[in-house]
Amino acid sequence: MKLLDWYIFKRFLQTYIFVVLVIVLVVCVIDYTEKVDDFHHHNAPMSKILIDYYLNFIPYWANTISPLMVFIATVFMTSRLASRTEIIAILSSGVSFMRFLVPYVLGAVLLSVVTYYLVNYVIPQANKVRIAFELQYVKDQFTYTGRNVHLKIAPNIYAYLESYNNLTNTGYKFTLEEVAGNELRQKLSADRIEWDTQKGKWALYDYKIRAIDGIHETLTPGTRMDTTLNLKPSDFDSDYSLFETFTLPELNNYISLLQSRGADGVETYLLEKYSRTTRPFAIIILSVIGVILSARKSRRGVGWQVALGFFLAFAYLLFFMLAKGVAESGNLNPMLAVWLPNIIFAAIGLLLYHTIPR
Repeated sequence: MKLLDWYIFKRFLQTYIFVVLVIVLVVCVIDYTEKVDDFHHHNAPMSKILIDYYLNFIPYWANTISPLMVFIATVFMTSRLASRTEIIAILSSGVSFMRFLVPYVLGAVLLSVVTYYLVNYVIPQANKVRIAFELQYVKDQFTYTGRNVHLKIAPNIYAYLESYNNLTNTGYKFTLEEVAGNELRQKLSADRIEWDTQKGKWALYDYKIRAIDGIHETLTPGTRMDTTLNLKPSDFDSDYSLFETFTLPELNNYISLLQSRGADGVETYLLEKYSRTTRPFAIIILSVIGVILSARKSRRGVGWQVALGFFLAFAYLLFFMLAKGVAESGNLNPMLAVWLPNIIFAAIGLLLYHTIPR
């Protein structure tokens, strides 16, 4: 990289860090104002508020707003260069506009790589601590209210619960059926199923096992039986922001588990998985658009260009949230939903490149 590239590259990263810190600080103040009553109501220790919550809250929000902050930082920095006629001097020296974009793209690529690693492996670990704090000190105690729960827990194995109490880890009117094709091979029924924390197994009380072999049936009753099932008490815990706590391998495994069970809500986890991939590309696309929009000196000043940057950034966010909401309702493919904003804004970037004077 040449001296000019280093100059733009360093200014780009410095401006990005500054903008992110300012916005995250504002978000933290607003968040504390909203949650301070909950903190006092649940007697949250200040050490846990600062370390368990806000120390993990800052990287979460820094990553969430990263594409938008890259765009705003790019517009802010480039418009200042343009207002001081530095860009005119650079282009007049024989540097093409495409070559002028190189340090911006390198900075965006660096941020994209870091973002991809953080969002898939580091931030989920921080979210586990942050969300656990919220469930304990911010949210009301969770009570599982599902009724008539049907789950596929293994090939040809189906479980049913009339109700479940997550406070005592006890399920009622439990059945476990083995089905081969259209034939019922075995059915286990129990009045109550309870998790044994010491053994790490389920205890079935007042059960009956009905085994079917052709026209012959065998009924075996019992008072208690310990068994291992592909079912855990955590399956009935609160799923509040659960998708944010999974690393990429954990997210893939959980999606496979939900799909094998035929469970609802898989779209939420697929959207999370695909959005983690599209976010780095959004950083590159938005940074290039930011340069194209703000490289020209404006008579209205830097403030107008920064305001335009904010408008387009939030337009992107609004479009992304709209597409995500449609996908969660099952009316749009999750992968298409998260890629659609990038595709459209990439097209906008190409259009701007060929139409806006530089």
